[in-house]
Amino acid sequence: MVRHYNEIAGRSVERLAALSDGVFAVAMTLLVLDLRVPASAAVHSEAELWDALAELSPRLIVYLMSFLTLGIFWVGQQTQLQELQRSDRHLTWIHLAFLFAITLMPFSTTLMAGFIVYRPALLMYWANILLLGVIVFASWRYAKHAGLVKADTLEGTGRSLERRVVIAQALYAFGALLCVVNTYWSIAFIVLVQLNYAIAPRLGWLRRL
Repeated sequence: MVRHYNEIAGRSVERLAALSDGVFAVAMTLLVLDLRVPASAAVHSEAELWDALAELSPRLIVYLMSFLTLGIFWVGQQTQLQELQRSDRHLTWIHLAFLFAITLMPFSTTLMAGFIVYRPALLMYWANILLLGVIVFASWRYAKHAGLVKADTLEGTGRSLERRVVIAQALYAFGALLCVVNTYWSIAFIVLVQLNYAIAPRLGWLRRL
């Protein structure tokens, strides 16, 4: 019996997870390249070094924000993948689109760090996060529709995954809207949201976010 190529392509969840790990690792590493040590020729005292480091602080904050972003989405993707019994060609390409959005994070981070007080830079950064959220949500919806989820996966697991993405994206959108006041307000709010998801505090109402 001859099987169509599309029926057998991209079925390995393990290979997809392995590729994702590599892309995330590279993207996380590239983030730090935007942090540059102050030029020694411009520093002649400890006070000047402290001043140079203070000037670097906006880039450090954006670096932290982006590292948290990638970490949160890595955990989210891996959580989805572990609930799949197999993949298929379409789901694989959805996740490749997700990885494409991941590779954009170093660019949006550099843009944000270089123009931290400008709203277009922050909105581009938020658009990157929104794209990641939309794709990761779509991947789970497709996996359920295509019957790729493990048979023993609880129904509540899927609802929890979807709710987490929707709430997170709503919070990110609110954070982006704060740039109407000031981009620093947006950044501070987004970092707080990310810390909540990364640390997962034991407070009941926060853990449900």
